[in-house]
Amino acid sequence: MISHWENNLFIMAVIVYLAAMTLYFISVALRREKAGRLAFFVTLGAFALHTAAMAVRTVAAGRLPFSNMYEFTSLFAWGIALIFLYVERRFAIRVLGAIITPLIFGLIGYASVLPGDIKPLMPALQSYWLQIHVITAILAYGAFGISFGLGVLYLVREKMETAGKAGGGLYSLLPGLKVLDELNYGSITFAFPFMTLVLITGAIWAERAWGTYWSWDPKETWALITWIIYAVYLHARFTYGWKGHRAAWLSVIGFLAVLFTYFGVNLLLSGLHSYV
Repeated sequence: MISHWENNLFIMAVIVYLAAMTLYFISVALRREKAGRLAFFVTLGAFALHTAAMAVRTVAAGRLPFSNMYEFTSLFAWGIALIFLYVERRFAIRVLGAIITPLIFGLIGYASVLPGDIKPLMPALQSYWLQIHVITAILAYGAFGISFGLGVLYLVREKMETAGKAGGGLYSLLPGLKVLDELNYGSITFAFPFMTLVLITGAIWAERAWGTYWSWDPKETWALITWIIYAVYLHARFTYGWKGHRAAWLSVIGFLAVLFTYFGVNLLLSGLHSYV
Protein backbone atom coordinates (compact mmCIF):
# COMPACT_ATOMS: atom_id res chain seq x y z
CA MET A 1 0.00 0.00 0.00
CA ILE A 2 1.28 3.49 -0.87
CA SER A 3 1.83 5.63 2.21
CA HIS A 4 -0.20 8.80 2.68
CA TRP A 5 2.94 10.96 2.59
CA GLU A 6 4.33 9.37 -0.54
CA ASN A 7 1.03 9.65 -2.38
CA ASN A 8 0.62 13.34 -1.51
CA LEU A 9 4.20 14.18 -2.50
CA PHE A 10 3.91 12.24 -5.74
CA ILE A 11 0.63 13.89 -6.77
CA MET A 12 2.08 17.32 -5.96
CA ALA A 13 5.12 16.47 -8.10
CA VAL A 14 2.85 15.56 -11.03
CA ILE A 15 0.95 18.85 -10.70
CA VAL A 16 4.12 20.95 -10.42
CA TYR A 17 5.72 19.19 -13.41
CA LEU A 18 2.56 20.11 -15.35
CA ALA A 19 2.97 23.73 -14.25
CA ALA A 20 6.62 23.70 -15.36
CA MET A 21 5.66 22.26 -18.74
CA THR A 22 3.02 24.98 -19.19
CA LEU A 23 5.52 27.71 -18.34
CA TYR A 24 8.04 26.34 -20.84
CA PHE A 25 5.33 26.34 -23.50
CA ILE A 26 4.49 29.96 -22.65
CA SER A 27 8.18 30.88 -22.72
CA VAL A 28 8.58 29.44 -26.22
CA ALA A 29 5.23 30.48 -27.70
CA LEU A 30 5.37 34.07 -26.42
CA ARG A 31 9.18 34.31 -26.25
CA ARG A 32 9.07 35.32 -22.58
CA GLU A 33 12.46 34.83 -20.94
CA LYS A 34 11.02 35.44 -17.47
CA ALA A 35 8.59 32.56 -17.97
CA GLY A 36 11.52 30.37 -19.00
CA ARG A 37 13.52 31.25 -15.90
CA LEU A 38 10.48 30.65 -13.70
CA ALA A 39 9.89 27.32 -15.46
CA PHE A 40 13.37 26.17 -14.45
CA PHE A 41 12.72 26.85 -10.77
CA VAL A 42 9.28 25.25 -10.94
CA THR A 43 10.88 22.16 -12.50
CA LEU A 44 13.41 22.18 -9.68
CA GLY A 45 10.54 22.29 -7.17
CA ALA A 46 8.79 19.40 -8.90
CA PHE A 47 12.04 17.44 -8.85
CA ALA A 48 12.42 18.08 -5.11
CA LEU A 49 8.88 16.81 -4.47
CA HIS A 50 9.52 13.80 -6.70
CA THR A 51 12.75 13.04 -4.85
CA ALA A 52 10.99 13.33 -1.49
CA ALA A 53 8.25 10.93 -2.64
CA MET A 54 10.83 8.36 -3.68
CA ALA A 55 12.75 8.84 -0.43
CA VAL A 56 9.60 8.18 1.60
CA ARG A 57 8.94 5.05 -0.46
CA THR A 58 12.53 3.88 0.01
CA VAL A 59 12.23 4.21 3.78
CA ALA A 60 8.82 2.50 3.83
CA ALA A 61 9.98 -0.38 1.63
CA GLY A 62 13.44 -0.70 3.18
CA ARG A 63 14.99 -0.80 -0.31
CA LEU A 64 15.48 1.28 -3.44
CA PRO A 65 12.29 1.71 -5.51
CA PHE A 66 12.95 -0.44 -8.58
CA SER A 67 10.87 -3.60 -8.22
CA ASN A 68 7.91 -2.92 -10.52
CA MET A 69 6.77 -0.81 -13.46
CA TYR A 70 5.42 1.97 -11.24
CA GLU A 71 8.72 2.37 -9.44
CA PHE A 72 10.92 2.13 -12.52
CA THR A 73 8.79 4.55 -14.54
CA SER A 74 9.01 7.05 -11.71
CA LEU A 75 12.78 6.54 -11.54
CA PHE A 76 13.02 6.93 -15.32
CA ALA A 77 11.27 10.31 -15.14
CA TRP A 78 13.44 11.31 -12.17
CA GLY A 79 16.65 10.48 -14.07
CA ILE A 80 15.63 12.59 -17.07
CA ALA A 81 14.69 15.47 -14.75
CA LEU A 82 18.05 15.23 -12.96
CA ILE A 83 20.11 15.46 -16.16
CA PHE A 84 17.81 18.10 -17.64
CA LEU A 85 18.15 20.39 -14.63
CA TYR A 86 21.94 20.21 -14.92
CA VAL A 87 21.88 20.99 -18.66
CA GLU A 88 19.30 23.76 -18.25
CA ARG A 89 21.20 25.34 -15.35
CA ARG A 90 24.46 25.34 -17.27
CA PHE A 91 23.28 26.22 -20.80
CA ALA A 92 19.82 27.84 -20.28
CA ILE A 93 18.25 26.31 -23.41
CA ARG A 94 14.64 27.18 -22.56
CA VAL A 95 13.23 25.60 -25.70
CA LEU A 96 14.70 22.25 -24.61
CA GLY A 97 12.39 22.40 -21.61
CA ALA A 98 9.40 22.48 -23.94
CA ILE A 99 10.43 19.02 -25.16
CA ILE A 100 11.79 17.45 -21.98
CA THR A 101 9.15 18.51 -19.45
CA PRO A 102 6.31 16.92 -21.50
CA LEU A 103 8.41 13.74 -21.58
CA ILE A 104 8.89 13.84 -17.80
CA PHE A 105 5.22 14.67 -17.22
CA GLY A 106 4.13 11.85 -19.53
CA LEU A 107 6.29 9.33 -17.68
CA ILE A 108 5.33 10.39 -14.17
CA GLY A 109 1.69 10.72 -15.23
CA TYR A 110 1.79 7.17 -16.58
CA ALA A 111 3.39 5.99 -13.33
CA SER A 112 0.57 7.60 -11.37
CA VAL A 113 -2.02 5.24 -12.90
CA LEU A 114 0.04 2.07 -12.38
CA PRO A 115 -0.35 -0.19 -9.32
CA GLY A 116 1.96 1.22 -6.68
CA ASP A 117 1.60 -1.13 -3.73
CA ILE A 118 4.83 -1.92 -1.91
CA LYS A 119 5.49 -5.64 -2.02
CA PRO A 120 8.38 -7.82 -0.81
CA LEU A 121 11.13 -8.35 -3.37
CA MET A 122 11.05 -11.65 -5.19
CA PRO A 123 14.26 -13.68 -4.62
CA ALA A 124 15.63 -12.88 -8.09
CA LEU A 125 15.59 -9.15 -7.27
CA GLN A 126 17.46 -9.43 -3.96
CA SER A 127 20.88 -8.62 -5.36
CA TYR A 128 23.18 -5.61 -5.07
CA TRP A 129 24.08 -6.22 -8.72
CA LEU A 130 20.50 -5.34 -9.60
CA GLN A 131 20.81 -2.09 -7.63
CA ILE A 132 23.91 -1.13 -9.62
CA HIS A 133 22.13 -2.22 -12.81
CA VAL A 134 19.17 0.08 -12.14
CA ILE A 135 21.25 3.07 -11.01
CA THR A 136 23.41 2.94 -14.14
CA ALA A 137 20.27 2.53 -16.28
CA ILE A 138 18.68 5.64 -14.79
CA LEU A 139 21.80 7.73 -15.49
CA ALA A 140 22.13 6.36 -19.02
CA TYR A 141 18.48 6.77 -19.94
CA GLY A 142 18.28 10.21 -18.38
CA ALA A 143 21.14 11.45 -20.57
CA PHE A 144 19.74 9.65 -23.62
CA GLY A 145 16.46 11.50 -23.02
CA ILE A 146 18.32 14.81 -23.16
CA SER A 147 20.14 13.76 -26.34
CA PHE A 148 16.74 12.98 -27.85
CA GLY A 149 15.53 16.51 -27.10
CA LEU A 150 18.72 18.04 -28.49
CA GLY A 151 18.44 15.88 -31.61
CA VAL A 152 14.87 17.06 -32.19
CA LEU A 153 15.93 20.70 -31.78
CA TYR A 154 18.77 20.17 -34.26
CA LEU A 155 16.40 18.72 -36.86
CA VAL A 156 13.87 21.53 -36.32
CA ARG A 157 16.47 24.28 -36.75
CA GLU A 158 17.99 22.54 -39.76
CA LYS A 159 14.53 22.22 -41.36
CA MET A 160 13.81 25.90 -40.75
CA GLU A 161 17.09 26.93 -42.34
CA THR A 162 16.49 24.68 -45.34
CA ALA A 163 12.97 26.08 -45.76
CA GLY A 164 14.27 29.65 -45.61
CA LYS A 165 12.50 30.38 -42.33
CA ALA A 166 15.61 31.48 -40.43
CA GLY A 167 14.96 34.64 -38.50
CA GLY A 168 12.68 35.51 -35.59
CA GLY A 169 10.09 33.42 -33.81
CA LEU A 170 11.03 29.91 -32.76
CA TYR A 171 14.25 30.07 -34.77
CA SER A 172 15.59 32.87 -32.58
CA LEU A 173 15.22 30.66 -29.50
CA LEU A 174 17.22 27.75 -30.91
CA PRO A 175 20.97 27.46 -30.30
CA GLY A 176 23.20 27.11 -33.37
CA LEU A 177 23.46 23.77 -35.12
CA LYS A 178 27.06 23.30 -34.01
CA VAL A 179 26.15 23.94 -30.36
CA LEU A 180 23.23 21.50 -30.50
CA ASP A 181 25.39 18.86 -32.17
CA GLU A 182 28.17 19.21 -29.59
CA LEU A 183 25.75 19.07 -26.65
CA ASN A 184 24.08 16.02 -28.18
CA TYR A 185 27.47 14.35 -28.54
CA GLY A 186 28.34 15.23 -24.95
CA SER A 187 25.10 13.72 -23.64
CA ILE A 188 25.66 10.45 -25.49
CA THR A 189 29.33 10.32 -24.50
CA PHE A 190 28.26 10.65 -20.86
CA ALA A 191 25.50 8.05 -21.16
CA PHE A 192 27.25 5.35 -23.18
CA PRO A 193 29.62 4.06 -20.46
CA PHE A 194 26.65 3.76 -18.10
CA MET A 195 24.70 1.91 -20.80
CA THR A 196 27.64 -0.48 -21.14
CA LEU A 197 27.53 -1.05 -17.38
CA VAL A 198 23.79 -1.72 -17.66
CA LEU A 199 24.54 -4.70 -19.90
CA ILE A 200 27.49 -5.94 -17.83
CA THR A 201 25.79 -5.69 -14.42
CA GLY A 202 22.58 -7.11 -15.88
CA ALA A 203 24.47 -10.14 -17.17
CA ILE A 204 26.17 -10.72 -13.79
CA TRP A 205 22.84 -10.35 -11.97
CA ALA A 206 21.14 -12.73 -14.42
CA GLU A 207 23.82 -15.36 -13.84
CA ARG A 208 23.34 -15.07 -10.06
CA ALA A 209 19.53 -15.17 -10.35
CA TRP A 210 18.91 -17.63 -13.20
CA GLY A 211 22.24 -19.35 -13.79
CA THR A 212 22.97 -17.83 -17.21
CA TYR A 213 24.62 -14.58 -18.27
CA TRP A 214 22.44 -14.12 -21.34
CA SER A 215 19.15 -15.74 -22.35
CA TRP A 216 18.04 -13.53 -25.27
CA ASP A 217 15.10 -12.39 -23.20
CA PRO A 218 13.20 -9.69 -25.19
CA LYS A 219 14.24 -6.91 -22.81
CA GLU A 220 17.88 -8.05 -22.84
CA THR A 221 17.81 -8.17 -26.62
CA TRP A 222 16.33 -4.70 -26.99
CA ALA A 223 18.77 -3.28 -24.43
CA LEU A 224 21.55 -4.68 -26.63
CA ILE A 225 19.94 -3.16 -29.74
CA THR A 226 19.84 0.20 -27.95
CA TRP A 227 23.51 -0.13 -27.01
CA ILE A 228 24.38 -0.95 -30.63
CA ILE A 229 22.55 2.14 -31.94
CA TYR A 230 24.55 4.44 -29.67
CA ALA A 231 27.76 2.49 -30.39
CA VAL A 232 27.14 3.10 -34.09
CA TYR A 233 26.65 6.81 -33.33
CA LEU A 234 30.01 7.06 -31.55
CA HIS A 235 31.87 4.84 -34.01
CA ALA A 236 30.53 6.76 -37.01
CA ARG A 237 31.46 10.06 -35.40
CA PHE A 238 35.00 8.98 -34.53
CA THR A 239 35.69 7.04 -37.73
CA TYR A 240 33.69 8.77 -40.44
CA GLY A 241 33.12 12.18 -38.91
CA TRP A 242 29.35 11.81 -38.74
CA LYS A 243 27.91 14.99 -37.28
CA GLY A 244 24.80 17.05 -37.67
CA HIS A 245 21.80 15.57 -39.46
CA ARG A 246 22.68 11.87 -39.32
CA ALA A 247 23.91 12.11 -35.73
CA ALA A 248 20.70 13.88 -34.68
CA TRP A 249 18.57 11.16 -36.24
CA LEU A 250 20.57 8.43 -34.51
CA SER A 251 20.03 10.12 -31.14
CA VAL A 252 16.27 10.23 -31.79
CA ILE A 253 16.14 6.61 -32.99
CA GLY A 254 18.25 5.49 -30.03
CA PHE A 255 15.87 6.99 -27.49
CA LEU A 256 12.86 5.49 -29.27
CA ALA A 257 14.63 2.15 -28.80
CA VAL A 258 15.00 2.97 -25.09
CA LEU A 259 11.26 3.63 -24.82
CA PHE A 260 10.42 0.43 -26.67
CA THR A 261 12.78 -1.55 -24.44
CA TYR A 262 10.96 -0.50 -21.29
CA PHE A 263 7.39 -0.03 -22.48
CA GLY A 264 6.85 -1.66 -25.86
CA VAL A 265 8.46 -4.93 -24.80
CA ASN A 266 6.21 -5.13 -21.72
CA LEU A 267 3.08 -4.53 -23.78
CA LEU A 268 3.91 -6.77 -26.74
CA LEU A 269 6.30 -9.44 -25.46
CA SER A 270 6.93 -11.47 -22.32
CA GLY A 271 10.09 -12.66 -20.61
CA LEU A 272 12.14 -12.72 -17.44
CA HIS A 273 11.80 -8.93 -17.07
CA SER A 274 7.99 -8.90 -17.28
CA TYR A 275 7.75 -7.51 -13.73
CA VAL A 276 9.25 -4.20 -14.93
